[in-house]
Amino acid sequence: MKKGINIWSFPAGMRIEESIELAKDAGFDGIELSMNETGPLSAESKEEEVRAIRRFADDTGIELSSLASGLYWDYPPTSENSQVSSKAFDIAKKQLEHAAALGVDTILIVPGAVGVDFIPNAPVVPYDRAYDNALAFFTKLAKEAEAVKVSVGIENVWNKFLLSPLEMRGFIDAVGSDYVGSYFDVGNVVYSGYPEHWISILNQRIKKVHFKDYRRQAGGLHGFVDLLAGDVDYPVVVQALEAIGYNDYVTAEMIPPYTHHTKQIIYNTSAAMDAILGRTER
Repeated sequence: MKKGINIWSFPAGMRIEESIELAKDAGFDGIELSMNETGPLSAESKEEEVRAIRRFADDTGIELSSLASGLYWDYPPTSENSQVSSKAFDIAKKQLEHAAALGVDTILIVPGAVGVDFIPNAPVVPYDRAYDNALAFFTKLAKEAEAVKVSVGIENVWNKFLLSPLEMRGFIDAVGSDYVGSYFDVGNVVYSGYPEHWISILNQRIKKVHFKDYRRQAGGLHGFVDLLAGDVDYPVVVQALEAIGYNDYVTAEMIPPYTHHTKQIIYNTSAAMDAILGRTER
């Protein structure tokens, strides 16, 4: 497996180029970038601007592992508002185009939500309507993904939706495309289940993997902690990934960032991942 780091783990305001250099210096094989609504890598970016980022990464000697986006919290595919869901689809198409320009094979998409506790006044969508809306969205998006040969990874998040590995598996199978699968986040399921169960059930549907850790006793967003400081049984998780033949990126997404010496979380995470992946004897 390859060792990656998500750009959301880096100090706020750090330029993409600085983040790439820091990830390389910390010993990561790859970095996962994010498409924003505005800025240097955004829905507004031109193809040549995006390709320049790829060239910089190549020159730095690090891979671009995948392309995430946090925009789907604001524009959820599950929305009952046709303008919102249409905007989400436009964002997803642009994300696929940028991924192709960056040379990455997978994008991360949050599939929407029934409800979101940590977003004030987030609309609540009836579960069956959320499911139907999301299914229509990803079935349509699959054709766009196939056209550019970039996979869509649906991330399991705290969205009161697709709550079990059985449901996630059924949803992906209902979409029915080799280009739509799971972007499995290990830490996001610990509050309610066991990552190793999700891995064995989703199996070959897993496109990419996020590493986080979570301490159940803390509860809420405060439960997210440094890798190896929580309740994720990482030896078992690695065994489960090896059992399904997964050999792609495992990408750390570290939240929250450190208050002081903010770059240190990148180095600490790299060392923890070396231990998890058996790259060090310490």
